[in-house]
Amino acid sequence: MAVASWAALITGLHAYMNVNWAAVLNGYVPPAKRKIVVAYIPVTCQLTCPVTDYISKFSKSGEMFLPRMFQGFPEMKEAIISNKVQAAFIVAPMAIALRAQGVPIKVVYLGHRYGSAVVVRKNGPVKTFGDLRGRTVAIPTRFSDERLMLFRAMKVWGIRPGEINMVEMAPPDVSGALAAGAIDGFSMGEPFPSQAELAGYGRILFQARDYWPDYMSCILIVRQDLIDRRPDVVQVLVDGIARSGLWLDKSKPHREDAADFVGRYYYNQRPALLRWALTHPMNRVMYSPLAPRKADFDLVRDMMIETGVLNKKIAFEDYTDTRFSDRASIETEWKYEPGLASAY
Repeated sequence: MAVASWAALITGLHAYMNVNWAAVLNGYVPPAKRKIVVAYIPVTCQLTCPVTDYISKFSKSGEMFLPRMFQGFPEMKEAIISNKVQAAFIVAPMAIALRAQGVPIKVVYLGHRYGSAVVVRKNGPVKTFGDLRGRTVAIPTRFSDERLMLFRAMKVWGIRPGEINMVEMAPPDVSGALAAGAIDGFSMGEPFPSQAELAGYGRILFQARDYWPDYMSCILIVRQDLIDRRPDVVQVLVDGIARSGLWLDKSKPHREDAADFVGRYYYNQRPALLRWALTHPMNRVMYSPLAPRKADFDLVRDMMIETGVLNKKIAFEDYTDTRFSDRASIETEWKYEPGLASAY
């Protein structure tokens, strides 16, 4: 009897402490009142997702949505298509490709600017980008800005398509693969360049902005059926993401605080790693302004066609809905400081 009681107690404590009951119970709420599930992976270009979730828990409106972490973009893509998530931070080329394939999604905001880099082994044979000819470089997916970033550099260095072997790899795996010598380099978003840099085996060959001014990586997409049924909820989400971006860009202490709670409660990463990626230097990643711009997306679309991952021109208006970013442009940063019990 005592053993059974002890087992029941342990099971109950486990359920209380480790089960996300908000997510479980959300499925039993009437559809019109459910919180939307937002997918993200543990990279800095999606940091506004957990920041918004964390700070909004201290606000009058409470939790705005239910964040769900993935380890890679392929799984996230399938969750979007199957409507297991209603919104997601994904790389811009993937969003364009999904819409071109008829998936009912719209881009409503950006994740951040800059924050991607090409990294090679610190004491390895690659000294310049030209030395990557004939070598293997990991990318998050063939539908990624990190892949296009490589092609931009290849043009400058006169390297032909196929002369660099690009392999798709989940972002959390690239640093280990580089350390083990399984790849010669990787093109990836933060904090994985910082991870290799801090560990001492990686060296940043170049930052995204070196070959791509105004570089953008991840963007926020929302399913069209959610936009049609609950545009007010989509606006609340975009407003929250906008406020989080402004809050992150407000000061170094805000970024350090975000590194602490995001690393511990959302990304399962060392806060010191995120702190480095967010503050060395501060403009390594930027979280404002993040409204979608036609020129940026037209450039990505044209490069996708040029590099063989898109077979038709799709108009900016076909895959973006700028109403939400237009309205969010009047928002101000969250009024929240570490240790406060409230936010507004």
